[in-house]
Amino acid sequence: MKIGFVSDSLGTLSFEAMLDRAASLGVSGVEINTGGWSQAPHIDMPHLRESPSARRAFVQAFEARNLEIIALNINGNPLHPVDRRQSEQLHDTIRLAGDLGIAKICTMSGLPEGQEGDRLPNWVVSSWPQEVQTAKEWQFKERVVPYWEKILTLAPQYGVTQFALEMHGGQWAYNVPNFLRLRDALGPMIGANLDPSHMFWMGADPLCAIDALGDAIFHVHAKDAGFNPARHGVTSSLENGPLGLPSERAWSYLTLGYGHDTLWWRQFCYRLRMVGYDGWLSIEHEDPLFDPVEGLEKSVALLRDAMPVVQGGFSQSEA
Repeated sequence: MKIGFVSDSLGTLSFEAMLDRAASLGVSGVEINTGGWSQAPHIDMPHLRESPSARRAFVQAFEARNLEIIALNINGNPLHPVDRRQSEQLHDTIRLAGDLGIAKICTMSGLPEGQEGDRLPNWVVSSWPQEVQTAKEWQFKERVVPYWEKILTLAPQYGVTQFALEMHGGQWAYNVPNFLRLRDALGPMIGANLDPSHMFWMGADPLCAIDALGDAIFHVHAKDAGFNPARHGVTSSLENGPLGLPSERAWSYLTLGYGHDTLWWRQFCYRLRMVGYDGWLSIEHEDPLFDPVEGLEKSVALLRDAMPVVQGGFSQSEA
């Protein structure tokens, strides 16, 4: 496994300063945000698409520091019924990935409206009343699958072979069953970006999710979450308090180790290895109470302690 981080983790730094910090942290690569919910401060997609020399300089900035471009990240809602910009940015990200020779894109399934004519996305998370299930099925058949079928026709033209979908609140494929249903409908170019922090706050067990997903795991975001028991006992996990104020929330995103200890992260990494995952652990720092550099330093140190580095194992012939 290799350690990297999502570029927005150091969103206040310039592109060069962000890469310098990555090198000083000793990580192996950086995952670059290209738009969606991100302001994408480290990339100018129109300029890179237009200029071969700009693309060469972009890639060389990584190579000069012995860093890899892990993936392009366009997290957002490409199925928003009104805001078409996010879908356009996914298409642009696919084209730029082709220009840069990048095969994997991290994104989300998207969340459409609940019926024709609605102007806002509709996130269905309950079984009752019955109309919500009608909306969910309409979304899947009329919006989600047709959209992604077109994306999967476009992507191979640019050399993109993997889409790692993050199971995130406010997306159609927010949990493992919905994700697997979508993958079954679309095929093996669709995989999971497993981020345990979202599973924590939604009440799932990331270790069980690893077993259920198996080789459908294409990518991992290393992000922690923890609970404020007094608040959680009153509001449940379904709340909308300000993300930047953990004292006023039931749960918050935390620096690795501050929600779940090193033993848990060792089990997480070990379980990933058990299903054959040997890819990136890409840290996504979103802890509002930690300086981003300090948060990344602590997260990198924890993962170095937790993850298997050298492939090995007990041989049956040795028994």
